[in-house]
Amino acid sequence: MSIWFAGWQTKASRTIRTMNTFSNAFRAEVVRMARKELKPELQGMRKAITGHRSEIAALKREVKSLTSQLKVTQRKTKVVSVAAPSDQPKVSKRAVREEFVFAPEMLAQMRQALGATQLQMAALLAVSPLTYSRWEKGQAHPRTKQLAKIEELVNMGPAKAEKKMRQAAKT
Repeated sequence: MSIWFAGWQTKASRTIRTMNTFSNAFRAEVVRMARKELKPELQGMRKAITGHRSEIAALKREVKSLTSQLKVTQRKTKVVSVAAPSDQPKVSKRAVREEFVFAPEMLAQMRQALGATQLQMAALLAVSPLTYSRWEKGQAHPRTKQLAKIEELVNMGPAKAEKKMRQAAKT
């Protein structure tokens, strides 16, 4: 059995409170001193981190730009594989060409320059007259294979185109 004295309890609790106050004050002072000592180092690190973040953002923008340039270049570049002897590795040659851009107006102007009908132009390009009409009106867009035929027709000139048209009419 323990006996509690009112005076002893008060004295003990004051001592504990005093110790807590002292230890809290000591702890706060140590933390303050540590912060004071570390503040210049932390400021330098914060400035460095800010600089690094800016550099990272600039590099990300540059990568994005280069990626989009690469995609454009890949669209314009055609990779042709060259057959090599079995003892040598295969070599790739890149043939750069301008990308053919289809425009319905261009198709109509070409037809008018040749003096041809839509039916004749459709036969020349080996498509249905309805398909050709839709291309010329801009209601449809030719597929890659058909774009190659249109590009070939544009590049061959009017004399060769008329000759090919006559051949298509005979068959």
